[in-house]
Amino acid sequence: MIIFLTLITESEIIKSAQKGSVSAFNKLLMTYQGLAFNIAYRIMGDDEAAADATQDGFIKVFKSLKQYRGGSFKSWFTRIVINTCYDHLRYEKRRPSEPLESDKFEHNHASRLVESKESPEKLMERHELQDMLQESISKLPENQRIVLVLSDVEGFNYKEIAEITNVQLGTVKSRLNRARNKLKRILIHKELLPAKYRSQE
Repeated sequence: MIIFLTLITESEIIKSAQKGSVSAFNKLLMTYQGLAFNIAYRIMGDDEAAADATQDGFIKVFKSLKQYRGGSFKSWFTRIVINTCYDHLRYEKRRPSEPLESDKFEHNHASRLVESKESPEKLMERHELQDMLQESISKLPENQRIVLVLSDVEGFNYKEIAEITNVQLGTVKSRLNRARNKLKRILIHKELLPAKYRSQE
């Protein structure tokens, strides 16, 4: 949602940013930073990796801003963030795999407990479901994962997704259909369900 339209339109903010206004560019970042991080997290599957990709995406947006020639800025911005995530994923695949840092994992879950007013049991149950969902999404092929995230998580329509991913409308629909079907199969797989839900079968 654009949050600076009361006194100035987004197009005016973009024009100011293209002329070098740091303040205008910061307004654009504040408007889209949540969207950028959410998409990056769904693609990368990790908070730190998503933050790094988001930051690099912002830098690329800044460097490419003068190349923006109109149309949906949101779609243009999102495409840069997604491409940056893909660059990071390709780089990570070339690096030696690193062991899971259990201390970091435990710290993240402990932080969730401290920050929430929910009971520890409810909080852990909810986050177990969230983690399971993210793990399931991460198992999808990249081209299916991104259309699923854009459609079912971020609410982009088919036309916008086609523009962002630079593919035909029919391709978007078929990839989304395959992604949803595959995700459904993953989610009902017994080994990926939290213990509470396995016991109900």
